[in-house]
Amino acid sequence: MQHIEEKNRNNIFLNDNTANPAPLGLCSFGMTTMLLSLHNAGVIALSSPILAMAIFYGGIIQIIVGIMEWKKNNSFGMLTFGSFGCFWIAFASMLMLPALGIAKGPTPVDLAAFLALWGIFAFGLFICTLRMHRLLQVTLAAVVLLGVLLVAAQLTGNPLILTAGGIMGLIAGALALYMGMGQVVNEVYGSRVLPV
Repeated sequence: MQHIEEKNRNNIFLNDNTANPAPLGLCSFGMTTMLLSLHNAGVIALSSPILAMAIFYGGIIQIIVGIMEWKKNNSFGMLTFGSFGCFWIAFASMLMLPALGIAKGPTPVDLAAFLALWGIFAFGLFICTLRMHRLLQVTLAAVVLLGVLLVAAQLTGNPLILTAGGIMGLIAGALALYMGMGQVVNEVYGSRVLPV
């Protein structure tokens, strides 16, 4: 009897009817990146809206999406969303810990090292996208270039490079937001309304 139950269990195929988590991850990455990039471009101050967005939408939501991608057996999505979710929480923490008197604030070299590691990580993801669709390739390339500009801005102290980084961040964030919304619009309309 036990042998028959095991055989039946092994012959069961489950259909995954759950929603695609990628649009949520792409929108949270895109919007959070755009909000911080508005600061880097000199449009808004670095204040509580950016920190709140980084912790909750950019951070926690992307970690949840990464877990959902794991369930979907998507290693790239799990790594990308899970890691960038942690990036946003770490970024917010770097600003909050000194304000709370728990840690010393980062120097420009500290921030450059932090951003450089994330830039290298983004470059690795970009290499993966060479086997994926073009829009994702362009988005990851923009994220890599964003990292290069932000590292250069920290090391040189040049405000023009930081502004250029802000503009590149707006482009990268807008591309991610477009991909996320495009996937949902196409699903809702049941046809390829937006090319993604």
